[in-house]
Amino acid sequence: MSSTEVSKAIPGNGNDASAGPPPLGRDAAGNVDLDSVPDVIQWFLDFDQRVAIVKHRNVEEVFQWKQQQSQAAGEQVFAFNRAEDRLAIGIVQALAGHATEPELHNWISQLLNALDSASKANEAVTTAYRLDLQGGGSVVNEAQKIPSARGREDFLINCWIETLCTAEARVLGWLYKEMYGRPYVPESTFPQ
Repeated sequence: MSSTEVSKAIPGNGNDASAGPPPLGRDAAGNVDLDSVPDVIQWFLDFDQRVAIVKHRNVEEVFQWKQQQSQAAGEQVFAFNRAEDRLAIGIVQALAGHATEPELHNWISQLLNALDSASKANEAVTTAYRLDLQGGGSVVNEAQKIPSARGREDFLINCWIETLCTAEARVLGWLYKEMYGRPYVPESTFPQ
């Protein structure tokens, strides 16, 4: 997904989608009430195809694989029940941890860079090993065509990164526009 797509993240591909996401709540000072963000995230999960893909069984399988790999490697990771839970918490944490426009702008830029790298790597691996990712079968099983364990691991991690960054950038792009009154544009500069 290009940065232009993020800035134009005005969903509308479902029956109740035409109204758009619910409005963000604001406190007395006009700051975004983070308690209103879950409703926005749920709207995207229900009506935006690029975000809803997080709920697909193949994405869930890759996510569960990634969690198991992280735990097996001794990483201290929170065990989420579902991929969509991980997405939602990540979005709320991104807003809480990047509370100014330049900080959120930088975070979205980092997501897009990670997405670009993961997409390019997956495209190369998919071509090199003739992986069938369009057939609807298990991505984890399809990755078995990659001869090295490290290659399989990198591919599956990049699959997760590609999906997560796409979804997170879509939602954060919309939130950015709502919060700051202008779309996210990669080359933006901010007064010091």
